[in-house]
Amino acid sequence: MRFMMLMIPLGYETAPPDVQLDPERVAAMMRYNEALKDAGVLITLDGLHPPSMGARVSFATGAPIVTDGPFAEAKEVLGGYWMIEVASRAEAIAWAKQCPASPNEIIEIRQVQELADFPPDVQAAAAGFGDLKT
Repeated sequence: MRFMMLMIPLGYETAPPDVQLDPERVAAMMRYNEALKDAGVLITLDGLHPPSMGARVSFATGAPIVTDGPFAEAKEVLGGYWMIEVASRAEAIAWAKQCPASPNEIIEIRQVQELADFPPDVQAAAAGFGDLKT
């Protein structure tokens, strides 16, 4: 089972484009990442620049509208993610609990939808999509 662990650093929605990282916290996170890798559960991971460097494309009017960050209405934003493959939701939670997160960080765990999770008509509509994974 694949799970995405989403890092939500509270306050990151207002971080400036040149936000500075604490080298000690980065080192602790790299040790955690190494543990995921050594256990053979890590598929991929990435950190994300703050919303002040991002953009949103919305379609409320039927046409795409681009809004540059930061986003005034943002309450929580993603700071990064891990994609892991483990045997169960409980195992994904166990890995998240080992993260050296600070008190202002939350990890949301979401199971990846697999094509096999859907009924045959939906699988047929998505035929060939599974071949896109690398």
